[in-house]
Amino acid sequence: MGSFDQSTKSDGYIEKLVHVSRNTKVVKGGKIFTFGAVTVVGDGKGRVGIGRGKAREVPVAIQKALEDARKNMRQVVLKGDTLHHAIVGKHGATRVLMKPASDGTGIIAGGAMRAVFEVLGVKNVLAKIGGSTNPINVVRATLNALQSISPPEYFAAKRGKTVEELVEQKS
Repeated sequence: MGSFDQSTKSDGYIEKLVHVSRNTKVVKGGKIFTFGAVTVVGDGKGRVGIGRGKAREVPVAIQKALEDARKNMRQVVLKGDTLHHAIVGKHGATRVLMKPASDGTGIIAGGAMRAVFEVLGVKNVLAKIGGSTNPINVVRATLNALQSISPPEYFAAKRGKTVEELVEQKS
């Protein structure tokens, strides 16, 4: 199933439903269905969390996933409404490439990545998925990449220089 746009604000968080799956267990008396949900939750200011939930009914699975996402919130370093630099993230057979974009570009990303950027507060980004497009792996690869972002101040402090000195060296 594709990305659903369930964008409700509660407690100041933006919630998105990424994927719902249905599993069937065949038993002597018939079939038992279970549903799994993947959600992302963010504050639109650089905090994001992913959650998974499983239950016999879809609404319960979604609720469990949202609670799990709130428990697993992480802070991501952003540069305004875009990224600091181009990054590649990996999880399993999924590879994601993300590049910062200029104002007015918008979110050019597919499926699960778009949901992550929307709840994170990123407004301008170019992104591409390579390899497996499994929504769970795409979300995890995206978060792995976002966690590896380092602002220029970090590199300047590491080298014992100012940000301006690093920019001058680059030119």
